[in-house]
Amino acid sequence: MNKTIIAIAAVAVLALGGWYIFVRGDDAQVSDNTTPAKGGPIVTIKVPDQLSSNATIGKRVFEAKCMACHAENAVGQEGVAPPLVHKIYEPGHHGDAAFFLATQRGVRSHHWKFGDMPPVEGLTEADVSYIVTYVRELQRANGIN
Repeated sequence: MNKTIIAIAAVAVLALGGWYIFVRGDDAQVSDNTTPAKGGPIVTIKVPDQLSSNATIGKRVFEAKCMACHAENAVGQEGVAPPLVHKIYEPGHHGDAAFFLATQRGVRSHHWKFGDMPPVEGLTEADVSYIVTYVRELQRANGIN
């Protein structure tokens, strides 16, 4: 009986810790101590001086299909959509395939409080590949590998 209670308590502590890191911990990425207005950027990033040719194409596609929600340079919008230049989207946690699946099938809300992401119409696999290249270059410029 005591071992069961200890096991349940341990699971509860781990769940709370995970929630704090992935939900509450995101607040630490905001550039100042104030809560940004709805639609304001969630993170502040360094934009690389130069992008590869594939990332430049990806930036154009991103601006046409993704920027309305994820904002310019993928910094996210408060109350709208998360930043893609964020530790949650590092390659080891959300690999490139996650971007392909997200655009094709949408995404059930799980790391953020923005609601579900719908599929993105009109993107080819090549388009998504260019977008991934762009996002990964932005991430690397900001120490996310």
